[in-house]
Amino acid sequence: MPDANDTQLRSADDKGEGKLPFSARRFARGLSHDVGRRGGIKLQHIIAAIIVVVGGTWGALEVHERVTHVFEYDARISGDLITVSSRVAGWVTKVAVGEGETVEKDQVLFQIDARESELKVTELGARLQRNLADRARLASERNLIDEQIKTRYQTLLSSVSAAEASVASLQAQLDLAKGDLKRAESLLRSKVIPRRQLDEARTTKLRIEGDFKKSEANLHEAQARLQESKAERAKLDVISGEIVMLEHEETEMKAQLAQQQLDLTDRTIRASVAGVIDRKFVDDGEYITPGQRLAIMHNPGKVWIDANIKETEIRKLKIGQPVKVSIDAYPDDEFTGTVAIIGNSTTSEFALLPTPNPSGNFTKITQRLPVRIAIDQQGRKMRPGMMVEVNIDIR
Repeated sequence: MPDANDTQLRSADDKGEGKLPFSARRFARGLSHDVGRRGGIKLQHIIAAIIVVVGGTWGALEVHERVTHVFEYDARISGDLITVSSRVAGWVTKVAVGEGETVEKDQVLFQIDARESELKVTELGARLQRNLADRARLASERNLIDEQIKTRYQTLLSSVSAAEASVASLQAQLDLAKGDLKRAESLLRSKVIPRRQLDEARTTKLRIEGDFKKSEANLHEAQARLQESKAERAKLDVISGEIVMLEHEETEMKAQLAQQQLDLTDRTIRASVAGVIDRKFVDDGEYITPGQRLAIMHNPGKVWIDANIKETEIRKLKIGQPVKVSIDAYPDDEFTGTVAIIGNSTTSEFALLPTPNPSGNFTKITQRLPVRIAIDQQGRKMRPGMMVEVNIDIR
């Protein structure tokens, strides 16, 4: 196709402007075509040279970066995601927070119906007070019986002593009366005394003997009562046993009361740490069961980066190496961190499904080890799950 210069010359000839010979017009058209072609070739050469220079420079920088840095494009921001759940069952009467809200430690998050638990606490408290009252009553009764037994024992002990003294006294009188009776019998045989004196001696001996037996009976009775008084002290042992049993019941009821108070406390669910509510899964009026997930929260001030580094590059890493971080959500911002933890096992070792090779077919795959990168939160920009790129300086 004719170029623009040729077209202009031909247009000029057609209009009669600048009448030139045919040979001159042909030369002019050839010269114009050659200049245009040479100019295009030079521009192409310049562009190609620029591309070669830029590509070489970029390639050199890329090689330098590959030698002095370790890159990972599939890294994520992580944090301690805390699942808020309940230890008790019941109806949710109040949801005090919403998604995205910032909460302080011990702030109320959920309230569960506590009416039945409060009644049980009141019941156990009353039973415990009754137990304490029974113990106090039995302790007073034991003290009273103990004092009564002590007083009676002293009285009976005195009676035994008096009966023993009376028996001893009558024993002497009885011995004397027996001696007098024998002498009277001897004197009567010798007809020294009349029979009346013998009868009087016999009567005295029988009277004293009767008093002696009566005194012995009183002594035995006093001794029996004394033994009975000693046996009554067993009542104190019975009462003491009842008091010990009530003490054990008190311990058991205190444990039940503490457990029920714990149940009552658990019906007010509070934040274990300061953080942000990421998701909530229940609303007012729902019935929940123990262990059911109610919400998920995390501490926005405590985040880090988890990166899985190839095993062929893990030898280049050391604790404390600086890391440049690029967050996909903030491409214009620069972040820095440091290598904090280098994993000791590959990620495949933590897989839920093992990968055995029973057939013997083997394809070698480069494994990866988890590396944790410490980074400071900046204005709560970093949120768990965000994609980041890490550039670890290994020089």
